[in-house]
Amino acid sequence: MTNPSSLSEADAANRLMRLAKEIAKHNRLYHANDAPEISDADYDALVRENNALEAAFPHLIRADSPNAQVGASVESSPLAKVAHEKRMMSLDNAFADEDVAEFIARIRRYLALGEDTPVAMTAEDKIDGLSLSIRYEDGRLVRAATRGDGQVGEDVTANVRTITDIPQQLPAQAPAIFEVRGEVYMAKADFTALNERQAAAGEKIFANPRNAAAGSLRQKDASVTAARPLRFLAHGWGVASALPGDTQTQVMQAIHDWGFPLSEHFVRLEGAEALLGHYRAIERLRADMPYDIDGVVYKVDRLDWQERLGFVAKAPRWAIAHKFPAEKAQTTLEAIDIQVGRTGKLTPVGRLTPVTVGGVVVSNVTLHNRDEIARLGVRPGDRVVVQRAGDVIPQIVENLTRDEARDAYPFPDHCPVCGSEAVAEEGEVDVRCTGGLICGAQRIERLKHFVSRGALDIEGLGEKSIQEFFDLGWLEHGPPDIFRLKAHRAELLGREGWKEKSVDNLLGAIEAKRQPDAARLLFGLGIRHIGAVTARDLLKRFETLPHLREVAERALDDEAARAELTSIEGIGPAVAKALGDFFHEAHNRDVWDDLLSEVEPPPYVVETLQSPVSGQTIVFTGKLETMSRDEAKAQAERLGARAAGSVSASTNLVVAGPGAGSKLKKAAELGIRVIDEAEWAEIVRAAG
Repeated sequence: MTNPSSLSEADAANRLMRLAKEIAKHNRLYHANDAPEISDADYDALVRENNALEAAFPHLIRADSPNAQVGASVESSPLAKVAHEKRMMSLDNAFADEDVAEFIARIRRYLALGEDTPVAMTAEDKIDGLSLSIRYEDGRLVRAATRGDGQVGEDVTANVRTITDIPQQLPAQAPAIFEVRGEVYMAKADFTALNERQAAAGEKIFANPRNAAAGSLRQKDASVTAARPLRFLAHGWGVASALPGDTQTQVMQAIHDWGFPLSEHFVRLEGAEALLGHYRAIERLRADMPYDIDGVVYKVDRLDWQERLGFVAKAPRWAIAHKFPAEKAQTTLEAIDIQVGRTGKLTPVGRLTPVTVGGVVVSNVTLHNRDEIARLGVRPGDRVVVQRAGDVIPQIVENLTRDEARDAYPFPDHCPVCGSEAVAEEGEVDVRCTGGLICGAQRIERLKHFVSRGALDIEGLGEKSIQEFFDLGWLEHGPPDIFRLKAHRAELLGREGWKEKSVDNLLGAIEAKRQPDAARLLFGLGIRHIGAVTARDLLKRFETLPHLREVAERALDDEAARAELTSIEGIGPAVAKALGDFFHEAHNRDVWDDLLSEVEPPPYVVETLQSPVSGQTIVFTGKLETMSRDEAKAQAERLGARAAGSVSASTNLVVAGPGAGSKLKKAAELGIRVIDEAEWAEIVRAAG
């Protein structure tokens, strides 16, 4: 973890920006996609580093700080959206005994309690499931929603009605309006049986019980949910017209009396020693419990104290989650395989003698990169300690036999798929294949990227179709072959799942892209460092792809060509080198020429309107509430302005939303005009 005291203010701001993006990405993968890439322990380490930096540099706290976010947005979900009347919060975490003692001490200080005043807490195991809020009106279940980002979740009412643990009707003594909150989960035994059925039917195998529960609950067809063994445990409440008690214990007992299951380990305790004793007892039981847990939650029992304590940005002051350390086991590293991704990155994957960690059999482990292998000193045959936290792909944390006299693992210097040279760029740890468009491992993924929404956006040509056509040899030459698929129309009509209408729709969608947007086409080629914004910036300067190529081909050896590229705002030496490297390879030039023989992208011209901000540099900061940041930047571009990422003396205007921080402060120091989102919207409207 970065030591805040060792950082300059500029370095701290940069690290906070990176942490905000990385934590947001992992929130999205965990909460919205049910596909986490890192362990809970690694995620918690990122959050702790962010918190330490924010504490050391409070004036640098960002509008998109992880501490202002709960869960993940459900914008891309196919399910209907539901706004929570009362926000669904997350919990702060404790990792050590001292954290628990300090939690109680903070409560005493905040409430001005004497040392002899008892502070009663409830304690219950923290189940690893999907958070759910269930609303009852006049005793009748009327709506159920996932947490989402805490403010807006997904409507899963029809699916929740199929879960037998959840009552459809509350007894007459229940309040007129009451929201029960808890976790939907899948028991370990039910998860194993489900995966066995899925495997026998040739269907998707779930990675862990939480993913299985989340995927089963988020179904558009409630009959699918009904066929899955979902369970529910209540742990709290949301909106309530009245409360059936004055303490957490009393209200939870009432919820239990209404027919909801509670944890059998729910207890009321006083003092840190009692809480820690209960924590250790649960930790000993953890492996044998019927469901996955990752800690114990403590809550202040008195509701009037909870009311006084209130909330911080995204969590209550009166509750905390005491997390368990990662679970570990010993096994043997049998082999190291190298996988090649879309960008050519060589990722080592360890193949293990299968071992059970946290109730799940683990046989693969990510080794990340060449440096991680060197750090661990691992070689096939080593005895290793594997850690699995958060039910995601595990990691090796210790090599028990690294001192044995055997040769180090030789990381490949050539691609194992196409044989091209594999190198690491200066300052990077990742080793990448230079084969580009000829590398078989990259071709499938690059084809998927080429037709994706941000690139050519060819409707009907998804991952399954790409794989099918590639296996048939119809896409052997890469993206250009997409525009030659019409030659296979008759063959395609004879294949399972392809009817005349679907075939013609697909071919029509392809033909509609014969004159594609040049920036989208460039982005779709998947050239290293050329993202969607960079592609637009390049084409705004050079207008046509042939002109861009002419300059890029000279960039490796010609200082003037490199300077021409890097003079573009946002284009640095890495982009210039990536373009030069791409056109240096003959096979890439061949694919480029072949593609441009099939398509004719018109010159890239950004149509702009005359407006009060034409020719100005604009910075958007804070949370935009009526549009995305990309939409705002596109609006600025259409009005003849340039959207920049930071405030400087050349900035003409700052558009600030809620939570604007250091950029707003700098704008004030420089005397730059600042407007809000509503004023910006009026400028856009007036320009037509």
